[in-house]
Amino acid sequence: MVSFYPGPSRVHDEIPKWVKEAHASGILSMNHRSDEFMTLAGNVVRLMRQKLAIPKEYSIFFASSATECWEIIAQSLIKEKSVHLFNGAFGEKWFDYTHRIRPQAQSVKFDPEIVPDSLQLAFDQVELVAVTQNETSNGTQVPASVISKIQTLNPHALIAVDATSSMAGIQLAWKTADIWFASVQKCFGLPAGLSVIICSPRALQRAKGLSENQHYNSLGFIALMMEKHQTPCTPNVLGIYLLMRVLQKMKPVSETHGETLRRYEAWENFLTKCRAYEFLITNRRIRSHTVLTLRTSWPLASLKLAARKKGFLLGEGYGDLKTSTFRIANFPALRASEIKSLMKFLKSYQEER
Repeated sequence: MVSFYPGPSRVHDEIPKWVKEAHASGILSMNHRSDEFMTLAGNVVRLMRQKLAIPKEYSIFFASSATECWEIIAQSLIKEKSVHLFNGAFGEKWFDYTHRIRPQAQSVKFDPEIVPDSLQLAFDQVELVAVTQNETSNGTQVPASVISKIQTLNPHALIAVDATSSMAGIQLAWKTADIWFASVQKCFGLPAGLSVIICSPRALQRAKGLSENQHYNSLGFIALMMEKHQTPCTPNVLGIYLLMRVLQKMKPVSETHGETLRRYEAWENFLTKCRAYEFLITNRRIRSHTVLTLRTSWPLASLKLAARKKGFLLGEGYGDLKTSTFRIANFPALRASEIKSLMKFLKSYQEER
């Protein structure tokens, strides 16, 4: 079964081999205070900088999930007020979660069909502006130029970006924001259970100034421990090891970015010809390049069942879109041959109706 679910999605072919190697070499029993672990963590940080072109002044940390990153940001980088810009379910969930911890959090919900640079993007007395760069529920993305504009208009605020469905799949403009985070079960092509959070010096200075240290995952504590390539709690050592192996194999992100766009354009061309399926979002400028959210006139349950029988797992719609859409991942771990096979199935399914 090939998973085109937009996370957890298809993992890299070498994962089984790497897990066996991890078992044979003692990685699964590695002490997270040992020299061996510190070397492993240091290698991951070095490879992240190298392969994803992360600025040397930005710090890289581990967490368990993007959801935990929401919590870390709310606890350690916001004293009172943040503003969350979103157009879909995951951005709204980030706002809702933050609002539970910081009740003065505010939301700005915008239409999924618009480029948000048309909004009022300057905010007074706000400590942090949160942006969901890639909205997995509806297949949209916020262009880098918009994130840069938000940064320019809000020099007093930190900019935090959820890049869960795009990091390692497309090139990100790191210096346009202070905090970036993502889980690894999407474009990294790894099993769930690990995330990375990337912080500018300004973000760490804010954490130091707020001095929030009441939690095991307080950012200041995480940063202090990571100075010696350790973590506050026992981490997902296997996940970190597998991340290292993926990064060793990974092309520079500039090359991956080009391949992701070429695959997206191939999907776009296919869907133009195969008229039984269409993008949910009609505005091409803000469609996600890594998650395709589609709709069709055919009963979705029948389509997904037929796909499963042919060995393809299609993504469910999410939230309010659950019964009206399906989703297809365009992540690097998917083989070109698998994408062609799925296209062939979708075309034949249409022709048989």
